Order: sequence, then structure tokens, then C-alpha cells
Amino acid sequence: MRRERIHGIRIRRLRLHAEDRAYDVDFRGPADSPRPLSVIAGAFGTGKTTILEFVDYCLGASEHPAMPTVRAATLEVELSGTPYLIERAVGEPSTYAYVCPGRLDESGATAPERRPLRPAGATNSLSSLLLSHCKLEGVRLRDRLAAGDAVTDPLSFRDLMWLCFLPNERLDDRDLLFESVPMKNLKLRQVIDVVFDVHDDRAIELGRRIRTLEAALSASREAYRIARGFAASLESSSQADLFDLERAAKSELALCAMETAALDERARASTSFAADLRERHRRAAVAAREAAALLRDRETQAERMTSLRATYAEDVSKLVMLTEAGSLFPPMRLDICPSCLSLLETSDRRCPSCGAVVEPDGPPDVQAELRSARARLAELTEYLESLEQEIPRLLAEVERSQQAETRAAAEVDAATEHAVTPYLAERDALARRREEAAATLQRAVDGLRLLGGLQQRADAVDHLQAQLTSLRDERAMAPAAERASVTAGLGSRFRDILREWDFPGAADAYVADDLTPYTRGEPYTSASSGARTLIALAWQLAVFELAWESRSSHPGFLLLDSPQKNLGQEISRVYQHLDAWLAGPGAGAQIVVADNAPPPSADSDVIVRFSRETSLFI
Repeated sequence: MRRERIHGIRIRRLRLHAEDRAYDVDFRGPADSPRPLSVIAGAFGTGKTTILEFVDYCLGASEHPAMPTVRAATLEVELSGTPYLIERAVGEPSTYAYVCPGRLDESGATAPERRPLRPAGATNSLSSLLLSHCKLEGVRLRDRLAAGDAVTDPLSFRDLMWLCFLPNERLDDRDLLFESVPMKNLKLRQVIDVVFDVHDDRAIELGRRIRTLEAALSASREAYRIARGFAASLESSSQADLFDLERAAKSELALCAMETAALDERARASTSFAADLRERHRRAAVAAREAAALLRDRETQAERMTSLRATYAEDVSKLVMLTEAGSLFPPMRLDICPSCLSLLETSDRRCPSCGAVVEPDGPPDVQAELRSARARLAELTEYLESLEQEIPRLLAEVERSQQAETRAAAEVDAATEHAVTPYLAERDALARRREEAAATLQRAVDGLRLLGGLQQRADAVDHLQAQLTSLRDERAMAPAAERASVTAGLGSRFRDILREWDFPGAADAYVADDLTPYTRGEPYTSASSGARTLIALAWQLAVFELAWESRSSHPGFLLLDSPQKNLGQEISRVYQHLDAWLAGPGAGAQIVVADNAPPPSADSDVIVRFSRETSLFI
């Protein structure tokens, strides 16, 4: 009897947040559950592969597609049946992901938890969270197949994605199993062993994982006990009572706002007889402001003009000194011609040798400048004297206008006091009601937040308990199948799929012990490009289908990029196989295909169809 599957990951929605809009891709069906088969259709270069790569990026990939307008990507997934949101920044690839329970466009979501991508083995990493929902938390892989003192590294969800995402470049090349990178090939083989529970030291590994979960469950229970005790000490009401209290407080606040507005309107209506007094007060206030502004202006001008007057007085003193210096010292005489250096007589105004004018320089004429400076100084002095005479008058005017404003305000208060006083008590009562409603609302919000946190801790305890029970059941079950039987099963499913697709020589197809697919007695690397595409698809589907049917630790979803590569009419058989398997043994699994021209039989499975005019990049 097959155990109920309570673990796994399903893709629900993807949202790319751009500067001026959001791009949404919905993988859900009519019943708000993930569709079994989702097809992203469109011509080359319109964004099909970009969607798959952004899904992969939200699940922890280090790189993302280049889209300059996109600032963040949010993936809505189901983790063991519970909706979660995983968000990562786009631009410079981020080293953190923000995770929280909830759905896109759902109000009241909890605060996201920041989870690092590295190190993958950290308990708070994104990889550990995703692996915990695949029953693979705490698994370690060796750096070589031999046992003993081999160095081990923690399993990363990125390693598991090799079985969940078949990108375009792996379809028809000769590196399906990463043969060009021996360490990567070794790790892929170990990942498949882990998924099918045939890896070395499985019982020891299960025991270690159970001990780790027991410690985590104990800590989670203690945290829940403390939080529940704290909630009990506060005498919190039930969640339903708190919701009622929140609604009542919000209604009371809205009612207080309406009654305050109505009260203000009645107060204004009852004091309309004082309109003339208010107008007088308004005019007095305007006059007081204008008088004060004029006084500030005159005081500022007086301050600036005093400084300017001092400057001109200093200039006049310097010019007078220069004039007096010319009268005390005789002008300079020339004894030698500056042009030909001939001797000159005292009375000569021209050089007798070269005829150059040699009239000596007299003192500079500063009388015009002196007269101008004295005139400006006199003007400034006169203006300053007028300001000094005006400022005391303006001070008195400001004082009179302020007194007039004060009298006008007192008249308004005296005239309206008897009409306004009855409303003051009502306003005070409304203010008290508003404060009480605000305090009640805050108390209800705090209580709901406390109960929400308590529920999250309770859910965490239940999740850990379910995982622990599942692992204990696994350890108590009969020994897992040997690796040879798993390899044989993969080979049989690989052969059946190729035979269903009418692949030439499918009867002789098998999977070797090192998981390399063979057809016609030759490894897949010897086949043509089109044949390698079908072989890669059949191998990936064989691993996925057997893992799902055996209720193993596979996440339960598969992304296929451009399966029509190098194929013709054969692609219709691929879709027929996917539909038949998902409707039968694969019920509950999820497959997402990005294809440039899916056959007409897949039209009902197309969730988005891009074109040159509706490209994701437009």
C-alpha cells in the first residue's frame, strides 16, 4: 500500500516586478491548485526560457536572466501543501531570499524571513527549507563513492534541481550526466541514490536525521510552550473575539470621525452671527502682519546701508589723502629720452634727437572721482537719516496693529463664547471615545499578532512532528531496494518510453550501472542530435516518473526547456505520453514545458503564448 504523500514542492505563480508594471505567469488550474501540465508557448527569443530560469532563480540559482526593467521576482509555491512566497532581488544576483507563508495579492501576510543561499547546509538557508519539504534535510554526499573516511558535503537543493530542470543545453549535447566534470557526475549519481533511498549508510543517515529532527522538535515545542504561557499571562481573548474587537474599534473610530465633522459643522452654523467680527479680526491680523513685514524690511535696509556708508566714507578719505600727496611732492622730471636715451633740457617737451614727446607726468587727477564719492556718500547719509526717522514710527504702528488684532480676537471670543461652550464638552467626550477606540484597536491588533505567531509555532511543531513520523516509518519499513534493482527499473522505464515514441532500436535500450543511457548497444553520445534529444527526455522522464510513483524524495515537479529541439512530428508523441502519465500514475505531479510550437493537442495546457508583439521583453 502506498503511503500518502505529504511532502514536495509545487509551483503556483511567478511575478516579475518591473518599474512600471508586473509580469505574472499563473501555473494554477481552475480549482486553485497547480496544473498537472503547463505549457509556455512562443517563438524563439520571446521569453519562454526566461520564465523557467526565473523559477529556478527563486529556488536558489546563483544567476538570473538579463531583464533590465525587472527589480525583483516572487515565486508562489506549495511546500508540503502550504502556500509560501519566495522573493529575490534582481539586478546584482542576491545572496538572500525572503520567505514567508502566504499567497500573492493576499492581505495580512506575515513578515518575510531572510534566508541565505550559502552555505547550503546552514539550518536557516533556503536550501535547508526546501530540502526539509522533500524529506532530505541533513543528507550529506561523499566526495568519492568509496566508503570509509571520505570527505562529505551537505546535499544542496541546487543538486536536486538537476532532476527537476532539464535546460535546453543538456538536451542534445554529450554531457547529459555531466561527464565532462567528474565530480559533478559523481554527485549526480549520489543524488539519484539519495532520491531512491539506495545511497550508502542509509540507515545511519536516517538515524542521524531523526536525531536532528528530534532536537529541532524539542526546541520548537519549548518555544511554543513559552509563547503559549506568555499569551495566557496576558489573558488574550480568542481569535474570533479579537477580530470582533478589531472591527468594533474600527467602526467606533469611523463613527467618532463622522460625529466630529458634524459637530464642527453645527458649531460653525451657530456662530455665523459673528461673521462681521471675524472679518474685522482677519483684516486686523493682515494689517499686523503687513506692518511687521514693513518694519523688518526697513531695519534690514538700515543695517545694510550703514555698512555701505562706512565703505564710501573710507573711499573719500583715501581720495583726499591722494590729492594732498600731489600738492606736497613735485612731479617727476625726465633728464633722458626714454626712446633714444639722449640728454634733455629742463624746458624740452620733445626730444631734440628723435622728436619723441617727453612731457613729464603730473600728479593724477582724482577730483572727479572724489566729487562722485562725496555725492554718493551724501545720498546714503540722507537715506539713512530718513530710515532712522521712519523706524520709530513703524515700531509704534506695529504695536498699534497688534493691539488692534488682540482686541478684535477678544471681541470674537466674547461674542461666540456662549455659542461655542456647549460644544466643548461634546468635543472632549468625542476625543475620549476616539482615544479609547484607538487603544482598543491597538490591543486587538497586538493580540491577533500574538495569536498568529503562536499559530505559526504550532504549525512548525506539527510539521516537524510529521517529518519525524515519516522518517521513523521509513526506518521501520523493509530494507530499501538495492541500487541494481533501481537501475534496472530506470532502464525498463527508459526503454518503455522510447518504444512508446517509436524510437528506432528502442527494444535494446537500457541504462547502465553508471546511469548512462544506451541504445543499439552504444552510449547516447554516439547518437545523432535529434536522437540525443529524445534520449535525454526519456532518461529525465524515467527518473522523474519512477521517483514519483515510488513516493521517493523527489520534489514532485519537472521543468522541460524546448523539448522540440531537433525534433519534428515526434514531439506530439512526447505530449501524448505526458498527458497519459499525468492522468494515471503521475496524478498529483507537475510538469512545466517551454516550447516554441507545441502541437494542437496541447492547446488546452498552454498558460501563456508569447509572440514577437507580446514578448516578455516588450
